Amino acid sequence: MRILVLANTPAHVHLYRNAVDRLEAAGHDVLVLTREYACTTDLLDYFDVPYRVYGHHGTERFSRLRLARELGGQFLSIGTQAVRFDPDVVFGRGPYAAAAGTLTRTPVVLVLDDEPGDFNHTVSRPFADCIISPAVTRRELGDDHYTFDGFKECAYLHPDVFEPRDDIREFLDVDPDEPYVLVRFNALDALHDADLEGFRPEQRRDVIERLSEAATVFVSDEGGEMDLRELPARPYDLHPALIHDAMAEASLLVADTGTMATEAALLGTPAFRYRGTDDHEYGEFRALERAGLAEQFDAYEAVRDRSLEILTDEGTDERWQRRRREYVGDLANLTDLLVDVARSRGAVERLDRSTKRALQPRSRSM
Repeated sequence: MRILVLANTPAHVHLYRNAVDRLEAAGHDVLVLTREYACTTDLLDYFDVPYRVYGHHGTERFSRLRLARELGGQFLSIGTQAVRFDPDVVFGRGPYAAAAGTLTRTPVVLVLDDEPGDFNHTVSRPFADCIISPAVTRRELGDDHYTFDGFKECAYLHPDVFEPRDDIREFLDVDPDEPYVLVRFNALDALHDADLEGFRPEQRRDVIERLSEAATVFVSDEGGEMDLRELPARPYDLHPALIHDAMAEASLLVADTGTMATEAALLGTPAFRYRGTDDHEYGEFRALERAGLAEQFDAYEAVRDRSLEILTDEGTDERWQRRRREYVGDLANLTDLLVDVARSRGAVERLDRSTKRALQPRSRSM
């Protein structure tokens, strides 16, 4: 079989990389089409994933004009490379996967989550043969929509597939018992981030200064705009492929972005997300909050004060790890499902009985 994957962001690389490895090991021909965006190609190189670049996307704040300019050339490149590869099935999301599947007359499998906005869903849904999303997603996307008990991050952070390395503190140059915090600032450059605001500049400085009183602070600034020279913090500058190892060992993650907060929570690290002006209710976060693994805050002072409180609580690590064992271990290993769906060319009726049990029709579960 020939399997085409559209991976537009670092999170997409992690979503598919284990499935790509397993499919290649089984003798299938897999190609990832990607764009130069943040550390996406760095991750593909690190994990030795076969890919070709179809375009570029900067980390400037989102604008519809820039998006329109990008899409024209990118669709042409995607179409040309997809037709040349001649896939049997296409995986991805949004208009990118829809374009590849349409031009190659190939079944399209969309792997979605509970993102805000309707653009990606509206554009791609008519072209999808199979839509897969977490059961906590609140959308109903038709007869071809199937859900699983878990999160898209379970493709790479499920206990069956993730084992943290034991030397990450050496890479970070922190002592064995030294508490450290990861602070992640969003670039807000994606389509679903239009008109949103996370931490303001003065809040970024304040949260760094306050957290540094209780722990070493590492800052991951997606937009690359922060000057840390006058602040008590260190840039997170390890290879991006090591971020989950760093999160797993951290005492806390504070962020105004969704993916890393979800990842930290699934790793058993307290994950505090500042919503800013984002009033979208994510099904994933609601589930993680119920499990006691993540917390969301509407007010800046609340997330700051709660962060300081958790850093001085000696029982935090034990509680969060216990909650992770009780909750995450029972979730679906999404990599298993992706491999099975790829082998079936996106036809759920061809799946074996155990996979069918794991993928439930959304219309039946509503």
